Amino acid sequence: MLFRSVSQSRYKHRMFFVGIVVIAANAGGAWSPIGDVTTTMLWIKGQITDVVIMKNLILPSLVCLVVPIFVANLFLKGEVIRKEESQEQEVTNIKGSGLMFFLGVAGLIFVPVFKIYTHLPPYIGMLISLSVVWIVSELLHLDKAEHERKEYTALHALSKIDVPSVLFFLGILLAIGGLQSMGILHSFAEWMNHAIGDRHVIALAIGAASAIIDNVPLVAASQGMYKDLFLKGVEGFGVDGSFWMFLAYTAGTGGSMLIIGSAAGVAVMGMERIDFFWYLKKVGWDWPSWPRPLWGFARSFAAPRR
Repeated sequence: MLFRSVSQSRYKHRMFFVGIVVIAANAGGAWSPIGDVTTTMLWIKGQITDVVIMKNLILPSLVCLVVPIFVANLFLKGEVIRKEESQEQEVTNIKGSGLMFFLGVAGLIFVPVFKIYTHLPPYIGMLISLSVVWIVSELLHLDKAEHERKEYTALHALSKIDVPSVLFFLGILLAIGGLQSMGILHSFAEWMNHAIGDRHVIALAIGAASAIIDNVPLVAASQGMYKDLFLKGVEGFGVDGSFWMFLAYTAGTGGSMLIIGSAAGVAVMGMERIDFFWYLKKVGWDWPSWPRPLWGFARSFAAPRR
């Protein structure tokens, strides 16, 4: 939406920049326990801890972003055609909008802090944050009539939740749980250890596969496959083990290689009508025989390894 407001150019500039935003969104979410679904899954299950994941992955995530941007900057020519002021839409100042924004951000930051000091499940902290936002939103618009303040309430926001997507992830996790209870994931983990061996290469393969297959079931399957090793505290698979660190990184950033490989890419594809093959050529693979996202992905391969 930001690039729509500042740029008139569609194919030469805006679409390319939005493609870089996809890389940035995926790289930015990998290092935070609340920044990406897969990292959150590992954090909730206890395979990683918040402070350690941020300390170990913030630099690799920056490398995964900076390297593609640097490479793109070498070959990107021309200037961005900015919109004139007369074309910009007037922004309506909603009462308490700034307060609600900072309150929402503070609520997200509160969740990992809450877990550190209370050792309670993160969803409890999130519910507390939601309740505070809900109460404040109601107090801000008490002077309005019921029909006027309805669109500013938390209840109205909750009504816009994409329920089919929630049920989709629920179905995935139930299916993974079924495979785990039947011992299929354990057998597959043993096969991968025998066929591949190196746990970091296994994590790298999972990250590359996340460009095609949704990273949520891949990470959930990995958690099930190596659950026994995690519980036994085997080197590399214990709490904050190198396998979990690298898995969080690869699963979070690997989806940038294809536009369908991440939620950010799919959202951009719908909003900007970016073609699958356009992204593959211009953002993913247009630099001489090396994809930009893969470049950042590969350049930071060794960074999360401990």
